Amino acid sequence: MSDLFKPGPEQKFTFGLWTVGSIGRDSFGEPVRQTMSPVDLVHLLAGVGAYGVNFHDNDLVPIDATSAQRDRIVSNFKNALAETGMVVPMATTNLFSDASFKDGAFTSNDPKVRAYALQKTLNAIDLGVELGAKIHVFWGGREGTETDAAKDPLEAGKRTREAMNFLCEYVKDNGYDLKFALEAKPNEPRGDIYLPTTGAMLGFIATLDHPEMVGVNPEVAHEHMAGLNFLHAVAQAWDAGKLFHIDLNDQAFGRYDQDFRFGAVNIKSAFFLVKFLEDVGYQGSRHFDAHAYRTEDYEGVKSFARGCMRTYLILMDKAARWNADSEIQALLLEINADDGSMEAFKGSYSTAKAAALKEQDFDRQSMGSKGLAYERLDQLTVDLLLGTR
Repeated sequence: MSDLFKPGPEQKFTFGLWTVGSIGRDSFGEPVRQTMSPVDLVHLLAGVGAYGVNFHDNDLVPIDATSAQRDRIVSNFKNALAETGMVVPMATTNLFSDASFKDGAFTSNDPKVRAYALQKTLNAIDLGVELGAKIHVFWGGREGTETDAAKDPLEAGKRTREAMNFLCEYVKDNGYDLKFALEAKPNEPRGDIYLPTTGAMLGFIATLDHPEMVGVNPEVAHEHMAGLNFLHAVAQAWDAGKLFHIDLNDQAFGRYDQDFRFGAVNIKSAFFLVKFLEDVGYQGSRHFDAHAYRTEDYEGVKSFARGCMRTYLILMDKAARWNADSEIQALLLEINADDGSMEAFKGSYSTAKAAALKEQDFDRQSMGSKGLAYERLDQLTVDLLLGTR
């Protein structure tokens, strides 16, 4: 492989313990790989050139571990981080695997479950902060319904808001340097999950007591499951100042959550996503929330991890070439040409500006008949991606 596409710490490529640690179990099949310890997974990721590792609380510390077991596991994990130079930028809480969360965590109808979910999250926040995490992600995988007879969506929203407000106050009370990132998904494992898209999450955040502490963690596969354009969701989050974290993978539109290697399915979509992140100067982790095919052994898992990073770097190089391509840039100048005749109508509203605009004569026929050359622009992009320019 060319050194041009060798990952470095400046790209902040990260993987979760649950990604490279996936043993290949699915709804129809038993595991195909042996379980690896968190320490071994840190060394695996360091060996393929990753920058950091993220985890759910129980990826690292089993849910039924004693205090002594917890301390020993965390100590060993810290040693592995120190030995490899790996960092922990993000942590999250598993509020979906245990049977107690079968009807949700923060939105459960059972107040004992809601209180336990808060307790578990407080402990997970402490653990993440102890290991250096600056972001704590919330994915409400069980926060939903199969039948709306079971749960009032208005009450579910209130319960979620109360939980997030409580957790924000906990972070402030402890002086933690930590922000929250909410991750949307339309369905699976629930029939319908509340706050199913990044846009819905952004609307919800505005209702919180401390919205400045809460952003989003959009995921490629989750938006594609809903048939949406992921780039547009990311751009909206960026514009709102809420792109705190991002999950990169790939997904065929409208399917179950496939979590394929980044760029494995929709290469042009992946290209424009990488181009956007690099163009705007995104400084957060580029986190790969994906899994190797079930067909793979751990050498295949390493190939999967290397492939995620390599594809990103290739597309980053392609984005730089796109931005420097004289024909593409000339075409963009032509498409976005401004003769200055509408300058008087730009910017903020004024009574005079509105009156002048109402009097302006527009040549609709000329505007409607003008070709925009988008076909040519798109083909030049395809040519560049396919390596013919």
